Amino acid sequence: MSDTSIDVESTNRHAPDWLILCIACIAQFMVVLDVSIVNVALPRMGHDLHFTYSSAQWVVNAYVLTFAGFLLLGGRACDFFGRRRVYITGIILFTLASIGAGVAQTGTQMITIRAVQGLGGAILSPATLTIIVTTFAGPRLPKAIGAWSAVAGAGGAVGGLLGGILTGWASWRWVFFINVPFGIVAGTVAAMYLREMRNRGATTKLDVTGSVLVTGGLASAIYAVVNTTTHSWASSTTLGWLFLGLALLATFVFWEAKVASHPLVPFKIFQSRPLTTANLMMFLIGGTFFAMWYFLTYYFQLVLGYGPVKAGFAFFPMALAIIIGAQISSRLLSRTGVRPLLQIGATLATLGFLWISLIKPADSYAGHVLVPSFICAFAMGLLFAPLATAATAGVDRADAGLASGILNTARQVGGSLSLAILATVATDVTHHALATTSQAAALTSGYQRAFQISAVVTVIALCVSFALPRNTGRTPVASGAPAPAPQIPVEPA
Repeated sequence: MSDTSIDVESTNRHAPDWLILCIACIAQFMVVLDVSIVNVALPRMGHDLHFTYSSAQWVVNAYVLTFAGFLLLGGRACDFFGRRRVYITGIILFTLASIGAGVAQTGTQMITIRAVQGLGGAILSPATLTIIVTTFAGPRLPKAIGAWSAVAGAGGAVGGLLGGILTGWASWRWVFFINVPFGIVAGTVAAMYLREMRNRGATTKLDVTGSVLVTGGLASAIYAVVNTTTHSWASSTTLGWLFLGLALLATFVFWEAKVASHPLVPFKIFQSRPLTTANLMMFLIGGTFFAMWYFLTYYFQLVLGYGPVKAGFAFFPMALAIIIGAQISSRLLSRTGVRPLLQIGATLATLGFLWISLIKPADSYAGHVLVPSFICAFAMGLLFAPLATAATAGVDRADAGLASGILNTARQVGGSLSLAILATVATDVTHHALATTSQAAALTSGYQRAFQISAVVTVIALCVSFALPRNTGRTPVASGAPAPAPQIPVEPA
């Protein structure tokens, strides 16, 4: 980048930092919430819209696929067009798509609108972290990232709670309508108070070819894995989609490195060891937690016999655990640095997954699920703030949108792949167990295997954490930078 300075438009009204933080956190909560809130509602939604068991999963997958595929473009758009402009565009699109999903009358309409909603989320989510990084500095930055991480993490757990309550007490359509008031408030406040900031040296040309290649490659590869629930890994359908995805991703790498004049992802950004390590850990860790919500949702309803409301409330302690973990993490981050917190979090996650893998069909929630799930969720809260800090610490502030887009892509792609692979393994284990045991026991054995594999993945993530420099995160900007960090104008407190 030839110029990393930032343009600021000062036409908006004065706003305190807490209001800017709320603008970022509300939108991030909405985006993450929509990944999990539909899980508890799927059975009733499927009945009303005439989904088959296999096709109902695309209510989730259509959102996640477009979300993951367009996150890089959304992150880069923040640097090119400005955080305020991108934020408002994303929240309008996301809110309108939420209304569309709530009034959908057919399965095809629902899947199409969910894909559009995922696109809105991909535009919106990177803008939230960009707002945090360009507004807060010094000791305020870790605290702001901690709040953002707590809200983002809690969105996954609260989704199960809200989904159950809204489905049981109102209608499954309200799992989408709930976004509308939040979107209206956040969009209005952002239009009134959020100042524009953009990279003055950034070209306004987006790498459209690169975005199409990476989106198509990710979508094809994830579709191949997700579709293994109906086609075997060795089938021509699975191998064809997987080959297409890998070919498109390889072409994307070549295009970005050798051809594109304004690449979507300048690969020099991966010279930052903290960013590269954080993204690999997020890919691994994010995938295991994404799958945990899914399997526990079905364990509560299909094995323990909970209704939607009771299943939703079972997630409430996990939401509290995430918030507690994120707040503790943000307060310790400036003193301990990133690496110790990541190692503690990954260790706790491993212990939690191993413990919860011991569940039985006749177990009680309070005696056998509450504590290990609380530990896993607490570890999740402990991990997200240092991962977000590491991902942005080694890059120019002007590239915060790109860095946040890459980090969110790692989480969503990891979640999609992890859920698809673990669901395939769990289904296979369940299928073989049905020959000798009851349905509840067979289902539980599949969930046990999924949690065991998750524990192995978190051990791998623990090993990856040792690649981080020891002092990462002790200051808001990487201390090893060859030149002083660019001065970022900050909204007055």
